[in-house]
Amino acid sequence: MSDKRSIKFDKEVPDNAGRTAIRLFGYLKNQRRRLIIVAVCIIFYTVLNVCTPYYSAGVIDQLFATIRNCVSSGTRFSIEWNPLGMKMLSLFFMYIFTSVFYHFQAYLMASVAEGLILTLRKQISNKLNKLPLRFFDGNKPGEILSRVTSDLDKVSETLQTGLLKLLTAIGTLVGAMAFMFYYSPLLTLVFLVFTVVSLLVTKTVAKKNLKCAADRQRALAYLTGIAEEYYTGRDVIRAYNHEQESMDIVDAAVDELRVATQKTDFLTNCVNPLIRLLSRLSQAVIMLLACHWMLQGRMSLGVVQAFFQYINMAAEPLTETSYMLNSLQSALASAERTFRFLDATEEVPDTSAPTSLENAKGKISFENVSFGYTPDKILMKNISFTAEPGQKIAVVGSTGAGKTTLINLLMQFYEVNSGRITIDGICTTDLTRKDLRHNFGMVLQDTWLFGGTIAENIAYGRPEATMEEIKAAAKAAKVDYFIRTMPQGYNTVLDNEAANLSVGQRQLITIARVFLCNPPVIILDEATSSVDTRTEAEIGKAMKKLMSGRTSFVIAHRLSTIRDADNILFMENGNIIEQGNHKELLAQKGAYAALYYSQFA
Repeated sequence: MSDKRSIKFDKEVPDNAGRTAIRLFGYLKNQRRRLIIVAVCIIFYTVLNVCTPYYSAGVIDQLFATIRNCVSSGTRFSIEWNPLGMKMLSLFFMYIFTSVFYHFQAYLMASVAEGLILTLRKQISNKLNKLPLRFFDGNKPGEILSRVTSDLDKVSETLQTGLLKLLTAIGTLVGAMAFMFYYSPLLTLVFLVFTVVSLLVTKTVAKKNLKCAADRQRALAYLTGIAEEYYTGRDVIRAYNHEQESMDIVDAAVDELRVATQKTDFLTNCVNPLIRLLSRLSQAVIMLLACHWMLQGRMSLGVVQAFFQYINMAAEPLTETSYMLNSLQSALASAERTFRFLDATEEVPDTSAPTSLENAKGKISFENVSFGYTPDKILMKNISFTAEPGQKIAVVGSTGAGKTTLINLLMQFYEVNSGRITIDGICTTDLTRKDLRHNFGMVLQDTWLFGGTIAENIAYGRPEATMEEIKAAAKAAKVDYFIRTMPQGYNTVLDNEAANLSVGQRQLITIARVFLCNPPVIILDEATSSVDTRTEAEIGKAMKKLMSGRTSFVIAHRLSTIRDADNILFMENGNIIEQGNHKELLAQKGAYAALYYSQFA
C-alpha cells in the first residue's frame, strides 16, 4: 500500500524566480513580432481606458448643461452635432476601440502562450528519449507526466490571463491615480486609506490561503498516486480480498482532499467579497463628500462620475494584485520544475565518429565490467565472459542478483563504470545506440502493447513489414490461430492496455515481434513465464529454431528451460560466481547444483 509519508510534493514558490522568468521569456524570442503587437495593444488599451473617463467628464457636463438650459427655457431637448453630438460619437468610438485593443491583445497572447507551451512540450518529448534508465527508476510516472500536463497548463493560463492583467493593471492604476489626484487629493486620500486596510486584509488571507493551497496539492498528489496504484493492481487487490480496505483508503484520501479544497475555496472566495465591502464603504464616504461639494459648486457631475470610474479602475487591480502575484509565482514554480526536468542529466551522447554494424555475427564479450547505480556503491565487479556467435547464454540467480542489470548494460541502457562490452570485437560505446539496438530483439517478462491493431503491434520493430511476413511471425510464435479467432483478426484494435487479452496471449504477441525482426542477438527475460506448459513447449521448439545460428541470452528461473545452454552464468549479489554448461555446473556441486536439485527434488 502507498505510504503517504514517502510522497514528494512540489512547491508553489520558485527557488529563483528571476532566473526562471528570464529563461522562460527567452523562449519567446521567435515570437517577437507578436509580442511587440501585444505591447502596442496594451499601451493603446491603457491610454484609452484611462483617458476615456476624463473625456466623458466634459461630455456629461456639457450634456447636463444642455438639459438644464432646455428645462429652464422650456424648449425641446435636442443634441446638436457640433459640438455635443460629435463628442458623444467620439466617446462611443473610444469605448469601442478600448474593447477592440483588449480582445486583440488577449487573442495574440493566447497564441504566444500556446506557441511557448508547444515548444516546451516538444523539448520534453525529445528529453524523454535522451534520459537514462536510472532517471525513470528514481521518478514516478505521475510526477513526470505532471511536467507535461498540469505544470505547462498552469504556465499557459498565467501567460494568457495573469500576465496581461498585471501589465494592464499597472498602467491603469498609475493613470487612474494620477487623474484622481488631479481632480481631488482629499478624496484620493480617503480612497487610499481604505485601500491600505484592504491590502492588509488581503495579505493576511493570502498567507493562510497559500498554506491551504499547499495542503490541497499534497492531498491531490496523494489521491492521484493511490488511484493510479490501485487501478494498476486491481486484480491483485481483488485476489487478496482487499477491496474494502482500498476503498476505505481512497475514501479517506477523497475526504481529506474535500476538506483541504473546502478551506482553500472558502478563503479564495471570501476575500473578494470582504475587499469589495471595504471598497463600497470607501465609495459611500467619497460619494457623501462629492455630493456635498457638488451642492457647493466645487465639483461637477461629470467630474464625480469620472472620479468614480477611476475608483473602479484603481480598486479592481488592487484587489486582484495578490491573486495575480500568487498566480505568477505558482506559474514560475511550475516553469522551474519543468526546466529542472529539461536540465536532468542525459545519456552519454553517441560517439562523434561511430562504427557501422548493421548485421552483427553475434560475438559478445564482457571484459572486466564494473557497474554501480552510484559511484560509491558498485554492484558488479570485474564481470568477464564471452558469448560466441550462435551460442545460448543463460543467466540465472535469485531475485535481485543482477540478471536484468546485466542485460541493461548489454543494451547500453546503463553506462558501465569501468571495463568494456564488445560485439563482434567492436566496443558498444563506438556504436550509436540505434545501430547497437538494431542488432537485438527483446522479449521482456512485463509485456507492453500499445493502442493499435494486433498487426501493428507485431510489426512494431519493422513497420514496413508485409501482412504475409506478420502472419508468418505470428505462426512461428504459435499465436496465429488465436488472432484469427478475434473479431477483426489481425486488424483487431487493442486498447486499455490490451485488457481483453490474457497475459500469455500478450506475451505471445511480443514474441512474434522478435520473430518478425529476425535480429542476430536475442534476449529473453522470462519470456515464457506467463504461458502454460504445453504452449511453453511449443514456443520452445520455435525458439530453438529461431535461435539457431544466433546468439541468445535467456534469463530464467525455471532451470529446466536452460539445460541445453552453451554457457550458464549463475549470478549472486551482482557478480558471476559460477559459469559453465549444465553438466559442468552440476559436477561442481556448487550454488547452481543446489538450486537445480531444489527445483527437482
